[in-house]
Amino acid sequence: MKIVLATSNKGKVREIIELLHDREVFPYTDLMEGFEIIEDGESFKTNALIKARAVYNALGDREAIVVADDSGISVDALDGAPGIYSARYAGEGVSDRDNLLKLVEALKTQNLSTSPAHYTAAIAIVSREGESCVHGWMHGDVITELRGENGFGYDPIFFPSGFELTLGELDNDVKKGLSHRSKALELAKILIDQIKFLRSHAGSVATK
Repeated sequence: MKIVLATSNKGKVREIIELLHDREVFPYTDLMEGFEIIEDGESFKTNALIKARAVYNALGDREAIVVADDSGISVDALDGAPGIYSARYAGEGVSDRDNLLKLVEALKTQNLSTSPAHYTAAIAIVSREGESCVHGWMHGDVITELRGENGFGYDPIFFPSGFELTLGELDNDVKKGLSHRSKALELAKILIDQIKFLRSHAGSVATK
């Protein structure tokens, strides 16, 4: 059973493959040429489904299970920004650091050095059995000082609740237990296993 990731973001690919280590997982760009997907939804769920659906249709492989992630950070002091625009907060085609520095500057403009914030991850699954989406969250605070080199995105300025280190400073094993994406993927695994069961059950029924 082939699981295809509807992303070419190296950080997300690495993290998702690690979390789905016991399954056969490929980024879709290993199977076909990458293409632009217009994420014009108004929620993490909608955008995740848009990406998964686009890759599933482009693959033309009914046996594939396509998994897409849409995630981001929402900062209370910025009225929930950058939210669904987290990956392009500073503009199209910008780097993670550009987005990070814009968020830091937005906080400093309000004379703030910290604010409550949370990460959201929506994981969409599209297969011949249908479409579904699950979510995971991680709450904490953001700061205006960059700390740590681990992770990607906004990790160097985010403190998970109950910790005195940023995601950029925490070990990967610790982060896996806290991650919004890992929480969503644990739920996604259940759905993937259900698809696997349905397919194996259908095959056994067909041979009787």
